[in-house]
Amino acid sequence: MERCACVERELDKVLQKFLCYGQHCERGLEELLVYVSQLREELSTAALQRTPLSATLSLVMSQCCKKIKDTVQNLASDHKDIHSSISRVGKAIDRNFDADLCGIVPAMVWESQEKQILVLAIIEHLYQQGMLGVAEELCQESTMNVDIDFKKPFLELNSILEALHKQDLEPALSWAIFHRQQLAELNSSLEFRLHRLHFIRLLAGGPGKELEALSYARHFQPFAHLHQQEIQVMMGSLVYLRLGLKNSPYRHLLDDSHWTEICETFTRDACALLGLSVESPLSVSFAAGCVALPVLMNIKAVIEQRQCTGVWSHKDELPIEIELGMKCWYHSVFACPILRQQTTDSNPPIKLICGHVISRDALNKLINGGKLKCPYCPMEQNPADGKRLIF
Repeated sequence: MERCACVERELDKVLQKFLCYGQHCERGLEELLVYVSQLREELSTAALQRTPLSATLSLVMSQCCKKIKDTVQNLASDHKDIHSSISRVGKAIDRNFDADLCGIVPAMVWESQEKQILVLAIIEHLYQQGMLGVAEELCQESTMNVDIDFKKPFLELNSILEALHKQDLEPALSWAIFHRQQLAELNSSLEFRLHRLHFIRLLAGGPGKELEALSYARHFQPFAHLHQQEIQVMMGSLVYLRLGLKNSPYRHLLDDSHWTEICETFTRDACALLGLSVESPLSVSFAAGCVALPVLMNIKAVIEQRQCTGVWSHKDELPIEIELGMKCWYHSVFACPILRQQTTDSNPPIKLICGHVISRDALNKLINGGKLKCPYCPMEQNPADGKRLIF
C-alpha cells in the first residue's frame, strides 16, 4: 500500500498543477483579451478620425505585442513543467511496481479454452455492474455466444436496481411478491422492508397522506409476528404527522440511508435466490490477486535467485500459503496429512473404512500387494473401499 500511496502523491501533485495552470492560463488570457480589446478601440477611433498614429499609440502597440509574446512564453513554460511532473508519475510507477508479471502468470491462461473462461468472467462482471452495452460489444468482438438465459437475471436485477436508485419501489415490490415463497425460505425480510419504505414515503407526504398511509398499513399484517416492534414504531409516528415528522422522535424514519440499505438488501437477497454471487467472480479474483501479487513476486524472485524453477508449476497449488482474510473464505479445504498437500479435483480426499482421510495420491503410494494399511491405525483394507469426500 505504501507503493500505491507514493504514486498517488505524485499524481495529486500533477492534478494540483493542472488546476493551477488552468486557472492561471484563464486569468492571463482574459487580462490579455481586455488589454487588446482596449487597444483595438483606440486604433479604431484613430482610424475614424483619419489621424496618423501617435508616438504614444505606437509605443502601446509595441508593448502589447511584447505582452502577448511574454504571455505565450510563460504559458508554454508552465505547460512544459506539467509534462515534467507527468513524467515523474511514470517514473514513480516504474520505481514502485514490477512491470514483468509474466513469470507468475501461467501460459495456459491465454490458451483458447482458458481464455474463453476469462472472457466469460469479464462479460458476467459487466452484466452484473449494469454495463450492458459494453458486455454486448465484448460478446460480439470475442465471438462469445452467450445464452439469453444467462443474461436474463442480470437484466432483470439491473432494471429493478435502477428503479430503486430513482426511488421507484414498484418493480422491486412486484418482484418480491412474485418470489414471496422462495424469499420466505431464505428468511428474507425484503418484502417487509419494501412495504416499510413505501409507508415511510407516504408519511413524508405530510398530513394529506395520512389516510392513504393508514390504508397501506394493512400490508404489514403478514409480517406482524416477525416485525412487531418496527410496525409499532411506524404506527406511532402517525401521531406526529400533523406536527411534522422532521421535528419528532420519529425523524430517523426520513433518513435517506434507508434507500441505500434497501438496494443492498435487494441485491443480497435476489442474488441468493437466483444462485448468483453478490460480488462478481472477476472482482473477487481481482481483489484476491491484489493481496497475493506482492507475495507471488517475492516467491518468484527467491526461486530465480536459488535456481529452483521446478518447485512451482502454477497449476495445482502455491508453494506457500497466502492469507487473503476471512472475506475470501468460501468453502472448506483439506490438506493431506501424509503428503502435506492440499487436495484437488484430480487428487481428492478419500475416506478409509476406519474413518481416517487421506488424499488419493497418498492412498496409491501406500498400497502394498493389493492391500492398504491405514497409516494412523493398524486396520488393513481394500483400497477400492475408500470413498471420495466432497467438502
